[in-house]
Amino acid sequence: MDDSLRELVLGVAATGLGAAIGWTFRTFLWRRALRRKQRFFGLPDHSESVLVVNRDPGAAGAVARSDVFALLEVTSLIKDCRAQLRVLTAHDARQGFGERTEFCIGGPVSNPRTAAHLEALLPGVHVEAGSHEAPGHGTYTVGGESHRPRKGAVEYVLLARLAPEADMRPVFLICGQTSVSNQAAARHLARHHRRLARKHGGTGTFCLLLKVVSSAAYGPDVVEVVGDVTRAALTPAPAPAPTPASAPAGQGGDAGEGAAQDSSASA
Repeated sequence: MDDSLRELVLGVAATGLGAAIGWTFRTFLWRRALRRKQRFFGLPDHSESVLVVNRDPGAAGAVARSDVFALLEVTSLIKDCRAQLRVLTAHDARQGFGERTEFCIGGPVSNPRTAAHLEALLPGVHVEAGSHEAPGHGTYTVGGESHRPRKGAVEYVLLARLAPEADMRPVFLICGQTSVSNQAAARHLARHHRRLARKHGGTGTFCLLLKVVSSAAYGPDVVEVVGDVTRAALTPAPAPAPTPASAPAGQGGDAGEGAAQDSSASA
């Protein structure tokens, strides 16, 4: 074998070896990223997950358009983790939590299961769920601070990962004041799950309050993180102080008459 042929063979071998090493390294990084993602979402290969959808009360029980987009964001995350997906309505999801990862979308008015999760897992969150015409309808109160929606201008949404015990699969709660805010939170989770995993731990519990700005103009694209409200949301709100009972009318009248008599005697 002459020198030129030997150099050609060595060059081809070096190129093949470099390509193999590069492919192996890229595969290692990809698998490591996948495992971290699966650990954060509680979705190992071929595991089961539940996606609980809400209903639009103003559309005869249908799912709102922006909520459909939120479902697509979450579905993509589940498929990326190589997991199985089961979609249920809130009224059909009559089961506990912790055995399989759950994604629950919608506020407590449109999704009764969200209301149950708030009561059981986030007792420090209060949602004003009165009449739609009431001034404070949909207001979130966390840690003594109220966050009132102004549809199309300012809307709030809670994004939470809830795992009460280490061996439980998490519940991801997307609790928005509007369907647009639900979509914004689902997109935020899809885009920033790596940062959330680094900040809160791969299996940690957290609750974020997000603000959607000018959704009438920008849709779900402009989102601000108001703050991490985990501690306040997990702490039960103090019970209201009892109202002091007023004295019966008869006793009050007798006391007044007694005082008048004492005053006359003194005079």
